[in-house]
Amino acid sequence: MSETRATFPCDNLSLEGVYNVPDGEGHFAAVVVCHPHPLYGGMMDNNVVIAVCQALAQASIISLRFNFRGVGLSQGQHDNSIGEQDDIGAALSFIASLEQVDRERLGLCGYSFGAGVALDVAARDERVKALALVSPLLSHPSPIESYGKPKLLLWGSRDLALPAADLKSFTDELPEPRQYEIISGADHFWWGYEGEIAPRIATFFTDTLHPDSQS
Repeated sequence: MSETRATFPCDNLSLEGVYNVPDGEGHFAAVVVCHPHPLYGGMMDNNVVIAVCQALAQASIISLRFNFRGVGLSQGQHDNSIGEQDDIGAALSFIASLEQVDRERLGLCGYSFGAGVALDVAARDERVKALALVSPLLSHPSPIESYGKPKLLLWGSRDLALPAADLKSFTDELPEPRQYEIISGADHFWWGYEGEIAPRIATFFTDTLHPDSQS
């Protein structure tokens, strides 16, 4: 696996990111991974984000993690999920421009704040073929209720931000194809549980971004 630091444009801003390319030749599926809330310390080197990118590389999937505007070396300032949608769109354009990427097999993954913004983008960006959300903060109505592409939702059983008891109203009504799971013992931060969720996410994208699944 190779890891490369990069910058890419978003309108008049420059955003920083890191992309991982698996060993081997050919064109790979690719996933953009979005970090949690910037105002609470969220950044691309978050424990969950790193674990997911490593698992994707092991599954021969390219990943791009990046800092939203105003985080780290990314220019601009926090924009309450509005400008951050443009950031994700720019990240998708950047990863699709890499010669190793099969641009017909792009996925999107978000954690917490990043999950919410990723969902908003996936609901209207046709380039996104599959969506994984970790600890999404959902409320009715939500774009997830009508999102018809493959989706994976993961929560911790001790996540106080969205108690497991409140999830039934979403999971029961999710359109197919869908996968969801509540991981026993994990809270919103997933410390010590990265090794449980990252392989699940990698397997999900392996299945949903496989060339045969796109035909």
